[in-house]
Amino acid sequence: MKGRALVAWNLRRIRVRRGLSQERLAFDAGVDRSYVGGLEREEENPTVDVLDRLAGTLSVAISEFFVEPAKGASPPKPLRSGRRRSR
Repeated sequence: MKGRALVAWNLRRIRVRRGLSQERLAFDAGVDRSYVGGLEREEENPTVDVLDRLAGTLSVAISEFFVEPAKGASPPKPLRSGRRRSR
């Protein structure tokens, strides 16, 4: 798997595991929401500074973006769309 694909795979995996929307992650990291979407679709080429901000926001080491998925692993599923119910 190439670097951009690894970053896309792991960014979505970590973001979804944390239950964060692209919009929330982007806001908290100080980047544009469409940029986060572009990273997950492998359309953007992130700088080390952006990866560092995203890693800090997600409370993971930057190396987590370069972890090879297990052979045959299915891609991370997106979060359910729509607004969350208020409690």
